[in-house]
Amino acid sequence: MNENQDQDVGPTERDALLARSFVWLADTLVDDYDVIDFLDRLTHMSLELFEVDAAGMLLVDASGTLQPVASSSESSHMLELFQLQNDEGPCLDCVRTGEPVNVPDLPGAEDRWPRFSPAATALGFRSMHALPMRLREEVIGGLNLFSASQPPMSTLDQTVAQALADAATIGILQQRTAQRASELAEQLQSALNTRVVIEQAKGMLAEHGGLPMNVAFETLRTHARSHRIKVGLIAEQLVQGQLKPADVVGGRATT
Repeated sequence: MNENQDQDVGPTERDALLARSFVWLADTLVDDYDVIDFLDRLTHMSLELFEVDAAGMLLVDASGTLQPVASSSESSHMLELFQLQNDEGPCLDCVRTGEPVNVPDLPGAEDRWPRFSPAATALGFRSMHALPMRLREEVIGGLNLFSASQPPMSTLDQTVAQALADAATIGILQQRTAQRASELAEQLQSALNTRVVIEQAKGMLAEHGGLPMNVAFETLRTHARSHRIKVGLIAEQLVQGQLKPADVVGGRATT
Protein backbone atom coordinates (compact mmCIF):
# COMPACT_ATOMS: atom_id res chain seq x y z
CA MET A 1 0.00 0.00 0.00
CA ASN A 2 1.27 3.47 -0.82
CA GLU A 3 2.76 5.29 2.14
CA ASN A 4 0.47 8.26 1.53
CA GLN A 5 -2.62 6.10 1.62
CA ASP A 6 -4.66 6.05 4.81
CA GLN A 7 -4.73 2.39 5.83
CA ASP A 8 -7.72 3.00 8.11
CA VAL A 9 -9.99 4.28 5.33
CA GLY A 10 -13.12 2.14 5.32
CA PRO A 11 -15.64 1.51 2.56
CA THR A 12 -17.71 4.59 3.39
CA GLU A 13 -14.76 6.99 3.36
CA ARG A 14 -13.36 5.35 0.23
CA ASP A 15 -16.71 5.68 -1.55
CA ALA A 16 -16.84 9.34 -0.59
CA LEU A 17 -13.32 9.87 -1.92
CA LEU A 18 -14.25 8.13 -5.16
CA ALA A 19 -17.34 10.34 -5.54
CA ARG A 20 -15.25 13.48 -4.95
CA SER A 21 -12.73 12.27 -7.52
CA PHE A 22 -15.34 11.98 -10.26
CA VAL A 23 -16.81 15.35 -9.29
CA TRP A 24 -13.31 16.83 -9.55
CA LEU A 25 -12.89 15.30 -13.01
CA ALA A 26 -16.07 16.99 -14.17
CA ASP A 27 -15.38 20.28 -12.40
CA THR A 28 -11.76 20.64 -13.49
CA LEU A 29 -12.29 20.23 -17.22
CA VAL A 30 -13.16 23.76 -18.22
CA ASP A 31 -11.63 26.13 -20.73
CA ASP A 32 -7.96 26.90 -20.12
CA TYR A 33 -7.52 24.30 -17.39
CA ASP A 34 -3.94 23.24 -16.59
CA VAL A 35 -3.40 19.98 -18.48
CA ILE A 36 -0.12 19.12 -16.76
CA ASP A 37 -1.60 19.65 -13.29
CA PHE A 38 -4.71 17.68 -14.29
CA LEU A 39 -2.71 14.66 -15.50
CA ASP A 40 -0.39 14.75 -12.50
CA ARG A 41 -3.31 14.90 -10.06
CA LEU A 42 -4.94 11.99 -11.86
CA THR A 43 -1.89 9.78 -11.23
CA HIS A 44 -1.71 10.77 -7.58
CA MET A 45 -5.45 10.31 -7.22
CA SER A 46 -4.92 6.69 -8.26
CA LEU A 47 -2.64 6.17 -5.25
CA GLU A 48 -5.35 7.44 -2.91
CA LEU A 49 -8.09 5.28 -4.39
CA PHE A 50 -6.33 1.98 -5.00
CA GLU A 51 -3.79 -0.19 -3.21
CA VAL A 52 -0.97 0.64 -5.59
CA ASP A 53 2.46 2.10 -4.95
CA ALA A 54 3.12 4.12 -8.09
CA ALA A 55 1.35 5.40 -11.18
CA GLY A 56 2.37 6.82 -14.52
CA MET A 57 0.78 7.96 -17.75
CA LEU A 58 1.69 7.89 -21.43
CA LEU A 59 -0.18 9.97 -24.02
CA VAL A 60 -0.04 10.10 -27.81
CA ASP A 61 1.49 13.33 -29.14
CA ALA A 62 0.68 15.20 -32.36
CA SER A 63 2.84 12.85 -34.44
CA GLY A 64 1.15 9.74 -33.03
CA THR A 65 4.07 8.86 -30.74
CA LEU A 66 3.61 7.89 -27.10
CA GLN A 67 5.24 10.21 -24.58
CA PRO A 68 5.44 10.14 -20.75
CA VAL A 69 3.39 13.02 -19.32
CA ALA A 70 2.86 12.25 -15.63
CA SER A 71 4.24 9.98 -12.91
CA SER A 72 3.91 9.67 -9.16
CA SER A 73 7.55 8.69 -8.59
CA GLU A 74 10.92 8.51 -10.29
CA SER A 75 10.58 4.72 -10.47
CA SER A 76 7.35 4.87 -12.45
CA HIS A 77 8.81 7.60 -14.67
CA MET A 78 11.83 5.40 -15.39
CA LEU A 79 9.58 2.49 -16.34
CA GLU A 80 7.52 4.68 -18.66
CA LEU A 81 10.68 5.71 -20.46
CA PHE A 82 11.97 2.13 -20.45
CA GLN A 83 8.87 0.88 -22.25
CA LEU A 84 9.21 3.53 -24.94
CA GLN A 85 12.95 3.07 -25.43
CA ASN A 86 12.63 -0.70 -25.73
CA ASP A 87 9.27 -0.74 -27.56
CA GLU A 88 8.04 -3.28 -25.04
CA GLY A 89 5.71 -3.29 -22.06
CA PRO A 90 2.13 -3.64 -20.81
CA CYS A 91 1.21 0.01 -21.45
CA LEU A 92 2.30 -0.17 -25.07
CA ASP A 93 0.23 -3.32 -25.49
CA CYS A 94 -2.86 -1.76 -23.91
CA VAL A 95 -2.62 1.35 -26.10
CA ARG A 96 -2.20 -0.74 -29.23
CA THR A 97 -5.14 -3.01 -28.45
CA GLY A 98 -7.37 -0.58 -26.55
CA GLU A 99 -7.78 -3.21 -23.84
CA PRO A 100 -6.52 -3.35 -20.23
CA VAL A 101 -3.40 -5.43 -19.62
CA ASN A 102 -3.25 -6.98 -16.15
CA VAL A 103 0.05 -8.41 -14.93
CA PRO A 104 -0.51 -10.23 -11.60
CA ASP A 105 3.03 -11.64 -11.55
CA LEU A 106 5.69 -9.33 -13.01
CA PRO A 107 8.66 -11.58 -12.14
CA GLY A 108 6.95 -14.42 -14.01
CA ALA A 109 6.19 -12.36 -17.13
CA GLU A 110 9.66 -12.48 -18.71
CA ASP A 111 8.47 -14.64 -21.60
CA ARG A 112 6.09 -11.88 -22.71
CA TRP A 113 8.26 -8.87 -21.82
CA PRO A 114 11.87 -10.14 -21.51
CA ARG A 115 13.34 -6.69 -20.88
CA PHE A 116 10.54 -4.82 -19.12
CA SER A 117 9.65 -7.52 -16.59
CA PRO A 118 13.16 -7.75 -15.02
CA ALA A 119 13.46 -3.95 -15.01
CA ALA A 120 10.16 -3.50 -13.16
CA THR A 121 10.97 -6.30 -10.74
CA ALA A 122 14.38 -4.75 -10.00
CA LEU A 123 12.60 -1.57 -8.93
CA GLY A 124 10.53 -3.54 -6.42
CA PHE A 125 7.26 -3.98 -8.28
CA ARG A 126 5.46 -7.34 -8.26
CA SER A 127 2.31 -6.59 -10.27
CA MET A 128 0.81 -3.88 -12.45
CA HIS A 129 -2.20 -2.83 -14.47
CA ALA A 130 -2.09 -0.90 -17.74
CA LEU A 131 -5.39 0.84 -18.50
CA PRO A 132 -6.15 2.43 -21.88
CA MET A 133 -7.20 6.09 -22.00
CA ARG A 134 -10.01 5.52 -24.46
CA LEU A 135 -13.37 6.60 -25.77
CA ARG A 136 -15.02 4.02 -28.01
CA GLU A 137 -12.43 3.28 -30.72
CA GLU A 138 -10.14 6.21 -29.94
CA VAL A 139 -7.18 5.54 -27.64
CA ILE A 140 -5.09 8.56 -26.62
CA GLY A 141 -2.77 6.92 -24.07
CA GLY A 142 -2.51 4.64 -21.07
CA LEU A 143 -2.53 4.80 -17.27
CA ASN A 144 -0.08 2.46 -15.50
CA LEU A 145 -0.61 1.34 -11.90
CA PHE A 146 2.29 -0.44 -10.18
CA SER A 147 2.17 -2.48 -6.98
CA ALA A 148 4.95 -3.84 -4.80
CA SER A 149 2.66 -6.56 -3.48
CA GLN A 150 0.65 -9.52 -4.63
CA PRO A 151 -2.12 -10.34 -5.23
CA PRO A 152 -2.76 -7.32 -7.48
CA MET A 153 -5.82 -5.10 -7.53
CA SER A 154 -9.22 -6.75 -7.18
CA THR A 155 -11.49 -7.11 -10.19
CA LEU A 156 -13.76 -4.41 -8.75
CA ASP A 157 -10.87 -1.99 -8.32
CA GLN A 158 -9.72 -2.69 -11.87
CA THR A 159 -13.20 -1.79 -13.12
CA VAL A 160 -13.25 1.42 -11.08
CA ALA A 161 -9.74 2.36 -12.24
CA GLN A 162 -10.75 1.89 -15.88
CA ALA A 163 -13.82 4.04 -15.28
CA LEU A 164 -11.55 6.74 -13.85
CA ALA A 165 -9.32 6.56 -16.93
CA ASP A 166 -12.34 6.65 -19.24
CA ALA A 167 -13.81 9.67 -17.44
CA ALA A 168 -10.51 11.52 -17.74
CA THR A 169 -10.34 10.67 -21.44
CA ILE A 170 -13.86 11.95 -22.03
CA GLY A 171 -12.93 15.17 -20.30
CA ILE A 172 -9.87 15.66 -22.49
CA LEU A 173 -11.65 14.76 -25.71
CA GLN A 174 -14.64 17.00 -25.01
CA GLN A 175 -12.34 19.98 -25.48
CA ARG A 176 -12.26 19.17 -29.18
CA THR A 177 -15.13 20.34 -31.39
CA ALA A 178 -15.99 19.87 -35.04
CA GLN A 179 -14.53 23.31 -35.74
CA ARG A 180 -11.31 22.56 -33.83
CA ALA A 181 -10.47 19.03 -34.94
CA SER A 182 -6.76 19.48 -34.33
CA GLU A 183 -7.09 21.08 -30.90
CA LEU A 184 -6.55 17.90 -28.89
CA ALA A 185 -3.29 17.08 -30.64
CA GLU A 186 -2.09 20.67 -30.23
CA GLN A 187 -3.09 20.73 -26.56
CA LEU A 188 -1.33 17.46 -25.78
CA GLN A 189 1.75 18.55 -27.72
CA SER A 190 1.82 21.76 -25.71
CA ALA A 191 1.57 19.70 -22.53
CA LEU A 192 4.50 17.54 -23.64
CA ASN A 193 6.60 20.60 -24.43
CA THR A 194 5.76 22.07 -21.04
CA ARG A 195 6.80 18.81 -19.35
CA VAL A 196 10.33 19.24 -20.72
CA VAL A 197 10.58 22.68 -19.08
CA ILE A 198 9.12 21.32 -15.85
CA GLU A 199 11.77 18.60 -15.73
CA GLN A 200 14.46 21.27 -16.07
CA ALA A 201 12.88 23.34 -13.32
CA LYS A 202 12.62 20.28 -11.05
CA GLY A 203 16.33 19.70 -11.51
CA MET A 204 17.12 23.30 -10.58
CA LEU A 205 15.03 23.10 -7.40
CA ALA A 206 16.44 19.69 -6.48
CA GLU A 207 20.00 20.95 -6.84
CA HIS A 208 19.36 24.20 -4.99
CA GLY A 209 17.46 22.71 -2.08
CA GLY A 210 19.00 19.24 -1.91
CA LEU A 211 15.57 17.77 -2.60
CA PRO A 212 14.49 14.46 -4.13
CA MET A 213 12.97 14.97 -7.58
CA ASN A 214 9.44 14.11 -6.44
CA VAL A 215 9.69 16.63 -3.58
CA ALA A 216 11.06 19.23 -6.00
CA PHE A 217 8.01 18.81 -8.20
CA GLU A 218 5.61 19.03 -5.25
CA THR A 219 7.39 22.22 -4.19
CA LEU A 220 7.00 23.62 -7.70
CA ARG A 221 3.32 22.70 -7.83
CA THR A 222 2.60 24.11 -4.36
CA HIS A 223 4.22 27.42 -5.32
CA ALA A 224 2.17 27.56 -8.51
CA ARG A 225 -1.11 26.88 -6.71
CA SER A 226 -0.42 29.37 -3.94
CA HIS A 227 0.17 32.07 -6.57
CA ARG A 228 -2.68 30.89 -8.81
CA ILE A 229 -0.26 30.42 -11.72
CA LYS A 230 0.10 27.37 -13.95
CA VAL A 231 2.92 24.98 -13.11
CA GLY A 232 4.37 25.32 -16.60
CA LEU A 233 4.62 29.11 -16.32
CA ILE A 234 6.44 28.92 -12.97
CA ALA A 235 8.83 26.35 -14.49
CA GLU A 236 9.45 28.60 -17.49
CA GLN A 237 10.22 31.56 -15.23
CA LEU A 238 12.74 29.45 -13.32
CA VAL A 239 14.47 28.16 -16.44
CA GLN A 240 14.64 31.64 -17.97
CA GLY A 241 16.04 33.14 -14.77
CA GLN A 242 13.01 35.35 -14.12
CA LEU A 243 12.43 33.50 -10.84
CA LYS A 244 15.09 32.28 -8.40
CA PRO A 245 15.02 28.72 -6.99
CA ALA A 246 15.28 30.20 -3.49
CA ASP A 247 11.98 32.03 -4.05
CA VAL A 248 10.27 28.70 -4.72
CA VAL A 249 12.04 26.43 -2.24
CA GLY A 250 11.65 28.99 0.54
CA GLY A 251 11.99 27.46 3.99
CA ARG A 252 11.58 23.86 2.94
CA ALA A 253 14.10 21.70 4.79
CA THR A 254 16.70 19.92 2.70
CA THR A 255 17.26 16.16 2.86
